[in-house]
Amino acid sequence: MTGTPIHRITLVAMLTAVATAQLTAQSTGRPLPYPVVPSQAFERAIEQGTRTTSGTPGPRYWQQWTEYQLFARLIPERRLVEGRASIVYRNNSPDPLTFVALHLHQNMHAAGAVRNRTAQVTGGVELRSVMLPGLSLEARRHDGPGYEVSGTILRIYLPQAVQPGGTLNISVDWVFTVPQAGAGARMGWSEDNLFHIAYWYPQMAVFDDVDGWHTDQFLGGAEFYSGFASYDITVAAPEGWLVMATGELLNPEEVLASRVLDRYRSAQDSDDAVHVITADDFGPGRATGISPDGYLRWRFHADSVRDVAFSAMSESLWDAARTPVGDRDGDGSMDHTLVNTFWRATAPKWSSAWRYAQHSIDFLSRWTGLPYPWPHMTSVEGGGIIGGGMEFPMMTLIGDYNQRSDSALYYVHAHELAHMWLPMTVNTDEKRFAWMDEGTTTFNENQARKEFFPGIKHDQSDAAEYLDVARSGLEGEIMRVSDYHLPGPAYGTASYSKPATILVALRGLLGEETFVRGMRDFIGTWAFKHPKPWDLFNTFNRVSGEDLDWFWRSWYYETWVLDQEVTAVHQTDGTATIVIQDRGWVPMPTRVTVTLADGTALRREIPVRHWLAGNTTAEIEMDVDQSVIRVEIDSAESFPDVDRNNNVWERAN
Repeated sequence: MTGTPIHRITLVAMLTAVATAQLTAQSTGRPLPYPVVPSQAFERAIEQGTRTTSGTPGPRYWQQWTEYQLFARLIPERRLVEGRASIVYRNNSPDPLTFVALHLHQNMHAAGAVRNRTAQVTGGVELRSVMLPGLSLEARRHDGPGYEVSGTILRIYLPQAVQPGGTLNISVDWVFTVPQAGAGARMGWSEDNLFHIAYWYPQMAVFDDVDGWHTDQFLGGAEFYSGFASYDITVAAPEGWLVMATGELLNPEEVLASRVLDRYRSAQDSDDAVHVITADDFGPGRATGISPDGYLRWRFHADSVRDVAFSAMSESLWDAARTPVGDRDGDGSMDHTLVNTFWRATAPKWSSAWRYAQHSIDFLSRWTGLPYPWPHMTSVEGGGIIGGGMEFPMMTLIGDYNQRSDSALYYVHAHELAHMWLPMTVNTDEKRFAWMDEGTTTFNENQARKEFFPGIKHDQSDAAEYLDVARSGLEGEIMRVSDYHLPGPAYGTASYSKPATILVALRGLLGEETFVRGMRDFIGTWAFKHPKPWDLFNTFNRVSGEDLDWFWRSWYYETWVLDQEVTAVHQTDGTATIVIQDRGWVPMPTRVTVTLADGTALRREIPVRHWLAGNTTAEIEMDVDQSVIRVEIDSAESFPDVDRNNNVWERAN
């Protein structure tokens, strides 16, 4: 049996299902989950052949492509970035484009900007020029070619449409003041010896096959949705400042001092940390080369990434080592990537960070079935900018963790590096569906923890966090657009702890083998593409061979809770009757462990279809030849039951 294709459920069928569920709720006291219906835009994409009901891209799937040439000059003493961009935008869609949209994320820091968290006002982005070939554009005051800035969105209105298969060339010059803890404490500067520069260039907005242009404002909370591109990046930084960026460093021999270059190259083949930069190496001519004008040009190239960031550091130690990622190119041999950690002496716990990064990339490559695809993974200690961590392709910025444990520093590394799979490779829309990357990443982080710190139930802390909020009544639906959760714990619960916990429940429901097969199918199928939530749902429907709409509806669209209870146990000669009550509204199979007086454990299951029929009670009858001394629901703790106190019955002595 295969999963029901969710797009085939018509509006009439959906309304019928809702009406039936309402009638059932009135007669039984519980609502029933009605079928999942995707957005109209997603259904239209299925009709047009770019999506399917099986969770795979359709035969006509397409996505846009951009080629960037970026130049940034960092002026540390003025905390200023001057930038130039040459952009080639390729229209792979079937639609003529009369305008294009770009993100100016730093405009969150402009005076009067709309945002949902406090931010330093730095003036945002100053556009010095916006050009098309042979045409210098002005701020638009009437119909015709020009540009328009609205909050964090730049729209460029074109003299003629970019036809399907055509390209558009754009040139932009700009400047901005670097905020101290910018973009919601995701980038900035610290102690006059560290800059982490992100969201720093005019970036093409996504135009995709489902929703068209994605021009949601950046408000400081929900994060980003960006298209894949290739980048050639040049960063001009003063002598003595090390630079590392998304992409392969193309000219290490031009920018690194000779002894540092030797260590950097030796690290590529070392399984143990190489101290590429020590405190004795700080300064021009020691850590870096020198230049006639006092600025070195660091050049990087990155392909098939959705964003780029860079760090510049004048007093950071640099450790590096390789880590295995699996057979990336299919030649039958193990491939490796370089892990770098940059940290200041004021953050001593970071002396082990290279090992945390090394294990995380190794484990996650094995766990996901998708080898880490890029030449390096770099962790930058950013105390004074950030408390937790933030991910960028090939880069992460993490706090100093001086007030946290060593294990916490591993946890945050596992989390941020797990983001290299979602959303950096499997390119989900973080603005609207933060749970797709954050929840899955939290789940994957916990699996990495289990290998690094065995013997601990690492999934349970997120389950406890979710259940605390569920009991309080303050949670919001997972499928709510991420920027529009009510203030309080709703956003974090719906984006991180609850979806991570529900993946544990899905694993418990389907079994380890089927679950892992479904997750790896989704990741492998949608690597370097743009999946939507219904692609994930449909993938698991297909892989499991089941219609799981009841699961998706109950857990992702509602704030219902699971609460199953052992109500009573009646025993007569040779027979035991166990009474189960389903007190919550989430239907799940009830897995019961019955322990007899001699320690024998018997297992029974009430299938989910019993609860989906609207029942709220069930009885299990068993032939037994001795006393039942204990009954427990879900002894494996796979499902997040809001009240585990009533999951257990024990015979009184």
